[in-house]
Amino acid sequence: MAVIGAGGAGLYAALTAAGEGASVILVAATPLAETASYWAQGGLAAALAADDSPDIHRDDTETAGRGAVRRSAANVLVREAPHAVTDLERLGVRFDADRRGRMALSLEGGHSRRRVAHAGGSATGRRVVRQLSAVVAEDPRITVLEPARAAAIWTADGRCLGVVLEDGRSIRARATILATGGAAAMWSRTTNPPGSLGIGMLLAHAAGAALADLEFVQFHPTAVTGIAGREGFLITEAIRGEGATLHDANGERFVDELAPRDEVSRAVHAKMREQHSTHVDLDMRAIDMASFPNVVGALRDAGLDPASTRIPVAPAAHYVMGGIVADLDGATSVPGLYAVGESSCTGLHGANRLASNSLSECFVWGRRAAVAGLQEPDADKTVPLPPAAAPIERPSRATQTALWKYAGIERTKEGLETLLADEHPLARLVARCALLREETRGSHRRSDFPDTDPALDGRHAVVRGERAPVSEPWI
Repeated sequence: MAVIGAGGAGLYAALTAAGEGASVILVAATPLAETASYWAQGGLAAALAADDSPDIHRDDTETAGRGAVRRSAANVLVREAPHAVTDLERLGVRFDADRRGRMALSLEGGHSRRRVAHAGGSATGRRVVRQLSAVVAEDPRITVLEPARAAAIWTADGRCLGVVLEDGRSIRARATILATGGAAAMWSRTTNPPGSLGIGMLLAHAAGAALADLEFVQFHPTAVTGIAGREGFLITEAIRGEGATLHDANGERFVDELAPRDEVSRAVHAKMREQHSTHVDLDMRAIDMASFPNVVGALRDAGLDPASTRIPVAPAAHYVMGGIVADLDGATSVPGLYAVGESSCTGLHGANRLASNSLSECFVWGRRAAVAGLQEPDADKTVPLPPAAAPIERPSRATQTALWKYAGIERTKEGLETLLADEHPLARLVARCALLREETRGSHRRSDFPDTDPALDGRHAVVRGERAPVSEPWI
């Protein structure tokens, strides 16, 4: 089996396959433990508390997703997330505990219960990825290629046979799992590391796989702004869950800080525009600073002491809900090719991701894809030669600026049509999906279509090849 990407989803998929006796090649663009998952401040959402249940978790997921969540995918997540937490503990991940030794669960925006498990407070991604990387490095069944990048999906007769790397090496595999992360760094203001450019989405698209929901881009409301060296640094909403508050230029609170992210981001954006300001202020002075050591440390390194001063924040592109269309096992429309984590689109997140569902998704679908991939037929011994490695297309600064301007928190037909002529293919695909959805829903706000259209409930913008996107119902 080949696994492309060494974030949480890729690491867990590799470990699952190896645990089933498979030989795995794990392709990592960066050294292990330096992926986007490493920087994840949120935790794992799972119904673990006595007053919680999978059904309540699903209801919160669907409420946040604004009528676009695929219920079958939500059911998979909420029922299997508790097992993922337990299995991560088996692999050595130590989640935070309260004074009685029980797992400490936090409250985040859009959740009606405390259900987010953290490791090291807001350092969850760092702790989990470090531990899984260490386990992977010791597993004799897993070969890690680092640094290495996928440059093309190897196909024949419509089936995925493996992957070709940038340096020309080719990897044959019974199943290939794309766990290449998201695309939020395509936008000029982002919380993501520079490599989150939707590369896996473009590779899958070129191989014939369908993409969907690219118009749904979540903007995180509390990213640091105006501070050199910390521009776009994410301040986790778990901090708001513990009592931090948002204030306008007059020092007044103006939004329910624990509303879903799309609602909070729009409120911040509107307030900044109303007051001609570049930011609003996050007041963290009432929280326990020791609970969020990496956030507090980063702010203090930048010369801001959150214990004594408010922090300037503004929205930034954070998470693309869309991606490679994948079923409940992570299988794409190309046999033998799977997609998991932020590179995939199962319909789980709908139009607005519920906080901390994404990290849980990595482990739930990482396991499912690995198990399903091992059931693929053995590869034919007589196959065509692999394709040549093609240069990976990266966005220019002009493309990133254009996406922020025309496919940001508010969109118009005229702006989106401007993106249709952009030099980068993913920017054009985002515009095509956003133009198809003539409504405002969740993270997708069309100022020329300000209302939500009930006829589009449960429907998804799907792109296949160069054909125009179509609206499809998913169940």
